[in-house]
Amino acid sequence: MSIWSRIADALSALRAGEGLSTVFDTLRSPPERRAAFAIAVIALGAKMAKADGLVTRDEVTAFREVFHIPPDQEKNAARLFNMARTDVAGFEEYATRIAAMFEDRRETLCDLMEGLFHIALADGTYHPNEDAFLYRVAEIFGFDRTRFARLRAQFVPDAERDPYDILAVAPDASLAEVRQAWRKLVRSSHPDVMIARGVPEEAVKLAEKRLIAVNRAWEEISEARAR
Repeated sequence: MSIWSRIADALSALRAGEGLSTVFDTLRSPPERRAAFAIAVIALGAKMAKADGLVTRDEVTAFREVFHIPPDQEKNAARLFNMARTDVAGFEEYATRIAAMFEDRRETLCDLMEGLFHIALADGTYHPNEDAFLYRVAEIFGFDRTRFARLRAQFVPDAERDPYDILAVAPDASLAEVRQAWRKLVRSSHPDVMIARGVPEEAVKLAEKRLIAVNRAWEEISEARAR
């Protein structure tokens, strides 16, 4: 069953009176996690759009870049987005349920955050409300300030970029340790690895910006050490 078929099932449950937060609790086993990932991005993306104040065409386009939605499923995706946007449940409740769903796969939560950053920056601006929203979601997911800053540096043009933070190594780490950290991050961005941890095939391109940032950080450090 495709993730979009599972999303259609989730919509049926919502029409039956279940809240979207409850739907997350039913998608915790591995086969359903890929659908859960897509639903999480749609739902939190909708809440973020509400925090920003409007939904732009660029943000819709950005979502399509993350997920290739079949033409016959576009209405279901739009319906789910609107349900999440108008749901009385707050984004913190969504984030808490999502964090519990992926509690044993923290890298998947990082993948999800990258999807939200991609959507937030789609219109070319990074609104303070979006920053506050994403920081709070990251906090609920269990990320500290350093990891959030590392994520933000991948997407926000004027964000402070420390290559050591991006690779999650100390400035006094040996070049061999830096290289090891870089290779680990590159491996974790491989499509097969991402799919294995619950990211749907449709969303694997989320790793593109991460790879750019990681490779740039390694180049900066290795070139500086060579001087």
